[in-house]
Amino acid sequence: MRKISFYQNRRGFFLLSAIFMIAGILVSLIFGIKMDITFKGGSILKYAYEGTVDLDQAQSVIGAAIQNEVTIQETTNLGDNKTFLVVNVAGSSALTPDEQIALKDALVTTFPETTFSLESANLVDPFIGRELLTKGLWAIALASVMIVAFVWFSFRSMSGPSAGVMGLVALFHDVLVAFFMFVILRIPLNESLVAVVLTILGFSINDTIVVYDRIRENERLYKGKMPLSELVDLSINQSLTRSINTSLATFGAIGVAYVFAFAFNIDSIKQFALPMMVGLVSGTYSTICLAGPLWVMWKTRGGRTGY
Repeated sequence: MRKISFYQNRRGFFLLSAIFMIAGILVSLIFGIKMDITFKGGSILKYAYEGTVDLDQAQSVIGAAIQNEVTIQETTNLGDNKTFLVVNVAGSSALTPDEQIALKDALVTTFPETTFSLESANLVDPFIGRELLTKGLWAIALASVMIVAFVWFSFRSMSGPSAGVMGLVALFHDVLVAFFMFVILRIPLNESLVAVVLTILGFSINDTIVVYDRIRENERLYKGKMPLSELVDLSINQSLTRSINTSLATFGAIGVAYVFAFAFNIDSIKQFALPMMVGLVSGTYSTICLAGPLWVMWKTRGGRTGY
């Protein structure tokens, strides 16, 4: 297998990551960041109905009728097999009676052969969303600290602190990629973001640890006889097949879930699976192309040999 020089090409990898980050920032500034009712608060209206409803069409006509962004879900009671249309309207205040009338009229006009009856109308306090987001960020921060501490201790023979910090930099890269995928794809930020980020953290650091373990073994084998940049490139190349195969297997499994969700229009799974697939690619990329070269740069800064 031909040896790939990841350290020599590090500037190209850094540029590629920077381009994606800049694109994500620009989209955020120009189009804003969409937030789901979970974080933003809003109204949840539940309609029982008999007949057939096109969810995409219902979402479009309701949004136009009340001049607000809505999401539609269909649920079924397992007990009596009753079907419900759940309308989520993001906002800090409840829908007014006039807006509720306009919403119901839009449904009746669009689906005249379907009977709708309002079962419940609830207001989600934005405070709940802020609390959920805060706890999610704390969970991500705590997971990151624990990961750095683990890498620090496990690889103390090869300068654990720097290995942990560079691993954390790669993880932050993956977190930002996941976040900007939600922004670029215009997926409203919801609890799926926290789940995606925590999953990617675990996957990415596991891949990075495999590479670090190979570096540690080669350090013992070559005992300073090979420049650190070449040793790290050798270690990454030796781990490359394993990293790619693991990522492809996981990507395929999540891809099947996404296809299933797309076929049956299950938004919650689609909103998790698509960013997760991108996150898997990012996790593999950051492990192979970023963590190792960054660690070498840190170890050899100021003309040091790195050993």
